[in-house]
Parts: sequence; structure tokens; C-alpha cells
Amino acid sequence: MTTETDRLTPDELRRLFLFESLTPEQLAHLAEHGRVERRRAGEPVYVEGEPASCFYVLLDGTVTLHRRVQGDEVEISRTSQPGVYGGAMQAYVGDLAEQRYLNSLFAVTDCAVFALPAQIIADAMRSWFPMATHLLEGLFIGMRNSQTIVGERERLLALGALSAGLTHELNNPAAAAVRATSALRGRVAKMRHKLAMIADGRLDGRRLHDLVALQEEAVKRAAAAPALTPLAASDAEDELADWLDDHGVRGAWELAPTLIAGGIDSGWLGQVDAAVGADDLESAIHWITYTIDTELLMGEIDDAVTRVSGLVGAAKQYSQLDRAPYQTVDVHDLLDATLVMLHAKIPPGVRVVKEYDQALPPVPAYAAELNQVWTNLIDNALGAMAGSGTLTIRTGRKEDRLIVEVRDTGAGIPPEIRPRIFEPFFTTKPVGEGTGLGLDISYRIVVNKHHGDIRVRSEPGDTRFVVLLPLTPA
Repeated sequence: MTTETDRLTPDELRRLFLFESLTPEQLAHLAEHGRVERRRAGEPVYVEGEPASCFYVLLDGTVTLHRRVQGDEVEISRTSQPGVYGGAMQAYVGDLAEQRYLNSLFAVTDCAVFALPAQIIADAMRSWFPMATHLLEGLFIGMRNSQTIVGERERLLALGALSAGLTHELNNPAAAAVRATSALRGRVAKMRHKLAMIADGRLDGRRLHDLVALQEEAVKRAAAAPALTPLAASDAEDELADWLDDHGVRGAWELAPTLIAGGIDSGWLGQVDAAVGADDLESAIHWITYTIDTELLMGEIDDAVTRVSGLVGAAKQYSQLDRAPYQTVDVHDLLDATLVMLHAKIPPGVRVVKEYDQALPPVPAYAAELNQVWTNLIDNALGAMAGSGTLTIRTGRKEDRLIVEVRDTGAGIPPEIRPRIFEPFFTTKPVGEGTGLGLDISYRIVVNKHHGDIRVRSEPGDTRFVVLLPLTPA
């Protein structure tokens, strides 16, 4: 309950250190417009996020200053010193109608405060201390602009890192496709040459027809060939090379690996021997080997092009450049796209585990900005594990909210710094490796823009960042 009593006299105001240097006229002006308000223990003096309507000075009692962090009220300081102040401290900066309290002030004991309307303190500062007002206004605006510029720089650095990673990922399948295409051209040329030798009149039509049928069967076997362990493949190649040597086929050591990769064994080559005879066996086996090699190379090209297409699709999903900013999205698509974009940054010693609740419905969201949140959380998790551990991405549902949990097995976040991790410019990374804005940006995107929440639980070996998003538009 709030009660209002008589006003303070100018002499009573002068006893407060904040007003001790003001002139009698200035003190009289503040005494005329200010009022004494009382709060009972546990009551708020003002609340973070509400319109900043008053400037408050403590007269007696004990108060505590709070900031809302990840949905929880975190105590910043506690004092009983008369004259401490809070509330509309930036009333003289910018448009007063748009300003809101940046923190909350609660009464610990029954207390009294001197309340000045924000407009009165704003007018007083501008008319009594114009130079100081300009300096402070420049300081506040400069800090805000600096934070904006550094935030943009953070995004640009993240984009550069992702672009480098994407370029690296695209280079591998593209180079594989180029190599396979070059090899394929040579194999096709050799196939034509061997076919000319086989069909130069020494084979009758029936035998040539049987050989072509065997070629088609070899293509099917190559497509369905099981993957062998290195030891099993080596044993099979040695056995097949012996069979080729026994039948006078030159280059057995070169032919055997390709034939084994295509699922061909000595028993099947016996059918080729029966179809063409000993005189044409070597040419026929070379022709079939080139056929299998061609199929394997085309499979490599298909795989490489598919990977390129998948990476491009992931990049489009990640950037959302061709989508509306606000849309209904499948959060799993966003998470998968982010993991693809960050693939080059995931060390070999880190195992990625995805525990997705496939029953989750789509959510209304700013998709590109959520991808930035996933990027920040996953990047921090990878940094915390220092090259080895398990990264777990889990989704679920809690009442009317969708849950995304990013968990790592790193060293954890010390309890003494945990309340500060969402503060702008706060970072535990070495100088030059972080700006301290990743979690601040993530918090703003989740809490301010999506009306959700972001929380953290941490102990050595188990750190979890939990993002909660509303399932219906806010």
C-alpha cells in the first residue's frame, strides 16, 4: 500500500547529499513539486519495464535494486543510505513519453522516499545544468550507439565465420565432383575402345548380347554392393586378383579393387568367361570394370551435387532471405540448418546428439533471428567444451510453450558470474575472442521480440541453456 504525507521543506531537502549544493530557489522548486511516499516491506517502489514517471530519493528504510535476468529477479545492490536515488534517472534524455524503468526498486523494510515527477527533474536538469546535461546526454547516447555498432560488428563477424565455414563445406563436394568428372571422362573413353575390340567381329551376336546382359547385371550389383570393412575388402581383392592372374588377365591388382567395390566376385566373373571365351576374357573384364568404375564415379558426382544442394538449402533456411521476417516455422528445420552452417566449427572430438520431439507444432517466429540465437548458444557450448564432449540439442513442450535446450558437457559457468552472463559486453572469453554481446542479443530476441524466456542451469559437466517460445502469436 502506498501512502502520501506532507511535503519536505527546502531545508530538509538540503540535508540529502544529492541536493546539498542547490540554491534556495532550486530547493524550493523541488520541494513544491515533490512528495513523500511510503512503502511497506516487500512492496515495489517502481518496477522494471513500466513507464518511467518518477525520480525517487531514499529518505529512510532499506531498499534493494533488482534487474530481471532470464525471467528471474536478480538483486544488484541493497542500501539504507539516505539520499540514494533511482527511477527516471535519464528523464532529460530523448522522448520522456517513451522511457521506461531500467530496473526495479523494492522496499526491504518499511521505508519513505521522496518522489519527483520525471518532467520536473528533466526540466530542472536542462535549465539548471545545461552543460552537464549535454555531457550526460552525449554519454548515454554515445554508449547506446556504441552498443549498436558493436552489436552489428558481432553479427558481421558471425556472418564472416559462417561464410568461411560454408565455403569450406561447399569446396569439398565441389572438388570431389570435379575430380570424379575428370576420371569419368577417361573411363568412358576406355569403354569405347574396349567395346570396339570386343565387337570387331570375333564375337557373334549371341555372345555379344550375353555380354551386354552381364554388363547390365554388373551395374545393378554395383548399385547394391554392401560396404566392406578394410580387412574384408583387402582379403576379397587378393582372392579376386589371384583368379584374374590364373586366367591371364593383366593388371589384376588394378582391376580387383574396382570389381570388389562393385560387388563382383570370382564366381560371377566365371559367367563372363563362359559368355565370351578365353580369347576375349581380358577385354570383356576390362570393359565391365570400366562400366562399374563409371557407375561408382557417377554415384560420387550424385552424392557431391546432393551435398552442395543440401548446403545451399541449409544456407537459405538459415538466412531466411527469401522468406517473410515473421512466419510460422518448424523449429527443427532452423536447428538443423544452424548445425549445417556450424559444421566446420564442430571439432572431431565433439559428439552431436539431437533429441527432437517430432510431435511439436510449428511456431510463429522471426526465423532468421532465432537462427542467430541457436548460433550463439551452440557456439558458446562448443567453446565451453574445448574440443571434446557432447553437444545435445533437445526440443519439447511445456504447457503452451515450445522448449529448445542446448546442453554441453563443458566446465560450467561459475555461480558468481551466472547472473551477469546476459549483460551487454560481459564475456569470459580472452580479449579479442568475444564482444560479450552474443547472449545479450539472444536474450533480446527471445524475451523482447518473441515474448519468450531464456534460462540457464549450470554445473561442471552439465550446462543447459533453455529457450521457451510461445506456441501462439503474442
